[in-house]
Parts: sequence; C-alpha cells; structure tokens
Amino acid sequence: MKTKCGTLILPLLIALNCICKAQDSSPKPYDDEHRPQVHFSPAQHWMNDPNGMVYYNHTYHLFFQYYPKDIVWGPMHWGHAESKDLVHWKQLPIALYPDSLGYIFSGSAVVDSNNTTGFGKNGKIPMVAIFTHHDPKGEKEGTDKFQNQSLAYSLDGGSTWTKYSGNPVLKNPGVRDFRDPKVMWYAPEKKWVMTLATQDHISFYSAPDLKNWKKESEFGIKAGAHGGVWECPDLFSLKMNGKTYWILIVNLNPGGPNGGSATQYFVGNFDGNKFSPLDSNTRWLDYGPDEYAGITWSNTGSRKIFLGWMSNWQYANQVPTKAWRNAATIPRELSLKQSKGQILLVSKPVAELKNIEEKTIVLKQPVVNRSLDLSSKINKLKSQYVLKLSFATLKDYSIRLSNTKGEELLIGYDPAKDEYYIDRTKAGKMDFQKNFSGRFTAPRQSAAKNSDLILVVDKSSVELFADGGLTTMTAIYFPTDDFNNLAVKTTGKLAINNISISGLKSIWK
Repeated sequence: MKTKCGTLILPLLIALNCICKAQDSSPKPYDDEHRPQVHFSPAQHWMNDPNGMVYYNHTYHLFFQYYPKDIVWGPMHWGHAESKDLVHWKQLPIALYPDSLGYIFSGSAVVDSNNTTGFGKNGKIPMVAIFTHHDPKGEKEGTDKFQNQSLAYSLDGGSTWTKYSGNPVLKNPGVRDFRDPKVMWYAPEKKWVMTLATQDHISFYSAPDLKNWKKESEFGIKAGAHGGVWECPDLFSLKMNGKTYWILIVNLNPGGPNGGSATQYFVGNFDGNKFSPLDSNTRWLDYGPDEYAGITWSNTGSRKIFLGWMSNWQYANQVPTKAWRNAATIPRELSLKQSKGQILLVSKPVAELKNIEEKTIVLKQPVVNRSLDLSSKINKLKSQYVLKLSFATLKDYSIRLSNTKGEELLIGYDPAKDEYYIDRTKAGKMDFQKNFSGRFTAPRQSAAKNSDLILVVDKSSVELFADGGLTTMTAIYFPTDDFNNLAVKTTGKLAINNISISGLKSIWK
C-alpha cells in the first residue's frame, strides 16, 4: 500500500509543482505590458472618468467610472480607491452598483459636516455622493429625461454606501444631456451649489440640504469651445495676489485643441447665483490628446488638486491593453498666474510625487552640441522618471525617448511657431485606431526669455509641464519595449542651466 500511495502521490506533487510554477510565471497584477507604474489604474477591467473625489479623515478618496465585467465601456459602476499621499493607491470594493433607476454615471462627493442632509447618525459625519442616474431603457425609448441626479451616503468613511430612498433628488426637466453634478458648499449663503453639464452649457442649482434643488442660472451657450457635448464641470475659487477668482472647468468631447476629448476652463466671478467670465477667451487646461474629464478633490481647503482620465474617447475602447484599460493622470496642484495679458491656470505635479523619487542625477550647465545622449542616466530606471530642464534662453530643442526597436517619442519646442509638441507617430503600436498616431502641439503661454520643463515619464505615458506649468500636455503611447534611451537634440548649440533626472519607484511594489 505504501508503494502504491507513493506512486500516486509523487506524480500528483510534480503536477501541483508544475501548476504553481506556471501560475508564478504569469504576469502579476500591475506587472502586465504597458501598465503604468506611477499612475492609478484598476487591477482589471475598464475605467474612465474620475468621480466623487473627496478628502476626509486624512484619506484621499477616488471613485471612478468602472465596468467590472470587461475592458470596454459597459454599464457604469463607481469603482473606489483611496490614498494617504496621492501617490500610493489601494483599490477597494465597488462603491455603487447600477439599480432600477439606471447606471451610475459621473458625479462628486462632499463631507456634510453640518449634517444638512440629516443622514448623519450618532455623531457620525456623512460623506455624500451626488451622481447621475442614467436610465438605459429611457434612452432607448427616445425620451429626453433619462438622466437624473441622485444621492448616496456613507457613515463609515466611504467603506459602505446607502442610496437615498428619495432618489432622484433633481429630476430632468427635458434636457437630453443632464449630468455630472459637481457640488460645493457656498459658505456666504450657507447653501450647496451644483454645477451641472446640460447639453452645450452649464446650469447652476442650489440647495440647503442636497435634496431640494432650485435652478440659479445658466452659463456658456455663447462662450468657450462647442465642438462637442459639455461634460464633467467643476467650480472652485483660487487666490492670486490676494484677490479671489472663480474657475469653471468644462470638459468637452469632441472638440479639443488636438482632436477628441479635452478640458477647457473659464476664469471669472461667482456670486452664489451666476458665473461671470472675465473675457470670452477659450482656455485649455491640457493641450495633449490624453487628459479628459478632469476635476478637483473637494474638502482640501485652499489647495486645489486636479486629476484627469488619461485617455481620449477617439480610441479609449481600443488601446492595446489586456487585463485593464485606461488610467488616471498624475494628481496636479492648480494655481493662477498672469501671463500675456491673461489670468491662466498653472498645473504642476503634486509635491507628494517626491515620495517615490529615487536618487537624483544633476548635470550642471551642460551644453548640447546638436545632441546630448543621456541614455546611461536612465537605462536602469525602467521608463519611470522625472526629467527637469531649465534654460536661461529658450531655443529649439527636442527630447527623444527611444528603444532598440526603432520606436521613439519626440517632445520639444519649436521657436518658429512658439509652441511645444509631442510626436508619437513612431512610438510603438498604432494599428488599433486610425486617429492615434500624430504630432500634437500647444502654444507657449509665457513671454519670458528663460524657460523650464518637467516631464513625468511612465511605462506608456508622458506628462509635460512647461514654463512653471503654464503649458501642460499629456500623451499615452504603447512601445513594444521600454524607452531606455534618452537624448536632447538641437539644430546648433543649446546651453542648459540644469538637467535633473529622478527615478520613480513603482507605486504597486
């Protein structure tokens, strides 16, 4: 019997060992091809707009449009992740599921410190989510009233959510696109203000309790870019030189400056009833092809932290990833600056990004004589680093990220056109969508002689912040191997004050 048992057990153990080895050799979560290592992405499945971003109890909550059954868009849920430092993220169980009123579309979340809703019990402060219920049946039937605004609340810091029994709290008056509520507390009048996307403009509503809403005003029918539907708005204030300005963010699809989805904004005043812009200029928060649906975290005081979806509706469903699809941008701190006669938004990577920086290499006053090869400085960084350059005098330059397969990404400045560019025409996989390949441009917003540039480079993305963040661009790409080569090129000679390169540790390891 022992011999027979041994004969049976040994092959079984060998088989089990082979299975374990096979499992070990498969890609681990966050190790798969093209996976961002310093940006949030879901472990699996589809992601689009960031939603419900709120800071509470020393924790940054990120909810997001999520379809847990596929890597293409489907019936929307609210996925959930949280972070203590805006850099390391932990994905949590789904927060909100579709129900009889429809899919869970985009929206926002607030901390109801004064318990205006009455949701708080036993001294527990409620977190309240305000979102769009999208009824697919109503949409199919051809009604214009298939999008309505609803509430859910949490009394345990966002771990579990209860939908309000009185949903929807703001019914559709007959507007086909009636969605994406961004809510803030307007202290001067002790009321909540909702900024709502309504077709090609914005409608403002107010309520004392998040439940009983009245319409205040409209904005934008004849202002800004109108190449597509207006979506995912945001309203907040920022100070510059002691004066308060109000910023209205409006995401637009299509109609962006480089095609497809993009984020525009307006600078003006808000009196609790209506928004009045300072001028009629169209301003873009990010000129790249791959920042969309961006809004700010609520409950962060005077600090305004912005996050966008790092894709474009032209190809978001087709990008060549397998287990997951799409990611978020780096969180960015927003401020205001006057330049070229305009008040403009400045975007910079949040300071917390330094939490994952590794050893920094600094080159002082290097001179580029046609080309300066920096490959030896980055070839061990696995396409995860921050590159910073500063120039006493801005001239033409290009930065070439490349690999041994002939794939390359070009980033640079063209003085003849006074614009920055990102060129991904040879940056890897392109055949999944005809509009993906391209050279994308952004006007320089600074008139200064000197300049600086920050590039945040990840496995399959680059984010550009030029002139202190006056010009911002985001682009994704899909090389077949890491871009382990780096060079700075110019037509003649280029003097650089400083170049610094800081490796970035993976946020998943």
